[in-house]
Amino acid sequence: MAGWYDSLVTSEGSYQKELLLPNLLRLVAPKKGMTIVDVGCGQGLFSHAYATQGARVFGIDVASELIVIAQKGKTSLEEFFVNSADNMKDIKSACADVATITLALQNIERVDKTLRESARVLKKGGRILIVLNHPCFRIPKQSAWGWDAATETQYRRIDGYLGESRSSIAMHPGKNTTDATVSFHRSLQFYFKMFQKNGFAVTRLEELESHKKSEKGPRQRAEDRARKEIPLFLYIEAVKL
Repeated sequence: MAGWYDSLVTSEGSYQKELLLPNLLRLVAPKKGMTIVDVGCGQGLFSHAYATQGARVFGIDVASELIVIAQKGKTSLEEFFVNSADNMKDIKSACADVATITLALQNIERVDKTLRESARVLKKGGRILIVLNHPCFRIPKQSAWGWDAATETQYRRIDGYLGESRSSIAMHPGKNTTDATVSFHRSLQFYFKMFQKNGFAVTRLEELESHKKSEKGPRQRAEDRARKEIPLFLYIEAVKL
């Protein structure tokens, strides 16, 4: 699915390109002399952007097909490796100022080992920056949009939150295909406990709202308001102690 995923992520209007990329450039603040490890880098969209700002970037992903795509667009400041997030064997210890994990930690089973490896490659005082589907509002198969006709309000229905879960998510809903990925749900307290266990202190949290707008219609105003009030993405920043 690497080709399809690359087209999806880099297309005009995608969350990755239009919402996450500008916010990550603001929050990471890549610059010359900075070293960044992009964990779960995929086809390199964010890695390329960091390098364009002068940072040295090491991108790692378990999907070799995506690393092939990333290699095609790399600059002299980038290197890419097929590594698992919980075993970044090609990345030296204490080499990085920043580690980023963008929309990947929710698809990784061994979070504890992944954060331990991230701590290993970071210098003391280095930052880890994580973007997740918001675990309070986007719970696989346990959350959905709803419509209250009496108050003309779009709301978010949550059927479960504290319990951890593992779900198989169809990549092409409605099509006759078995292509799927695995997504894990964990609560905020789970992630904060994992940060503490692996020597991180959380220093910043931002909730990123959707940039998209509804087409004209009777529910347009309510849908656009819901997007502003119920954030889809969560940004967490922590420092290695």
